[in-house]
Amino acid sequence: MEAVCVSRWGGRAKGRELERRAALAGEASADAAVAMEAATAQELADAGLGAMAEGEDGPPGTPPTAPPDLTAAAFFDVDNTMMMGASIFHFARGLAARKFFSTSDLAGFAWQQFKFRVGGRENSEDVKASREQGLSFVAGRTVEEMVAIGEEIYDELMADKIWSGTQALAQMHLDAGQRVWLVTATPVELAAIIARRLGLTGALGTVVESEDGAYTGRLVGDLLHGRAKAHAVRALAAREGLNLRRCTAYSDSHNDVPMLSVVGTAVAVNPDTALRDTARARQWEIRDFRTGRKAAKIGVPSVLGAGAVAGAVAAGMAYRKRTA
Repeated sequence: MEAVCVSRWGGRAKGRELERRAALAGEASADAAVAMEAATAQELADAGLGAMAEGEDGPPGTPPTAPPDLTAAAFFDVDNTMMMGASIFHFARGLAARKFFSTSDLAGFAWQQFKFRVGGRENSEDVKASREQGLSFVAGRTVEEMVAIGEEIYDELMADKIWSGTQALAQMHLDAGQRVWLVTATPVELAAIIARRLGLTGALGTVVESEDGAYTGRLVGDLLHGRAKAHAVRALAAREGLNLRRCTAYSDSHNDVPMLSVVGTAVAVNPDTALRDTARARQWEIRDFRTGRKAAKIGVPSVLGAGAVAGAVAAGMAYRKRTA
């Protein structure tokens, strides 16, 4: 009986720690999103391109802008929802092509992820250490440098992976005067690049600690995954004055049910089997932009998102050869 009690206490303690890290990741992501949005607005203002006054029309021939709807917004997952495949896979592929890490480094990280995610032997501190190991390649690199490289990688490997149907859904919200954020486990700076290129408001993503403009290689809290996404959406709503009952969220993965559940309208986009079942049970709308074999080939389970980086070993090397 004593052993059972100890086991239960240990399980509760682990659960509280995971929740604490998820909340910390969400708060950090919301802070980063707000700061980036403010910086972008300031840049536009400095360039004389600030937002037009409410009801003011744009250049001749353009439709009038909708009045801002300040309490409603939309949140879009990225991998397999807004973009075909995993954004971190495309990013890692681009970094491998630039010789940021060796094949053995990447293979070692992928093996650690495989053990934790598939083998089930999970210790919270070991998992945290493994995730931080995967970010060690940016340690000492400046944020400015990584953003510049991220811009290049987006053009090379991501721009043609955007789902036009999902992009149209995002534009629908923008046209209604609502703000639109991406929500992803991808590092927030890369997520912000994707959002900016798509003309969206901003992004919530994993925050990597930085000091004096350079990355330390440590996470703030945890990856923005699962419950952390829900924390981030709630935190951003509190900062931006959003009414979550008037907000909409889109995702392909059952892992994002916590995020989908905190808003008034949830939409399953290119859903995995578990999310499709949940969406049907809860009467959520389902949108699927995949067809036939194409759907099967690109439907990468989100739980393998971090492990999918392993594929960048071969893909990155092949891309390096083509661009050499």
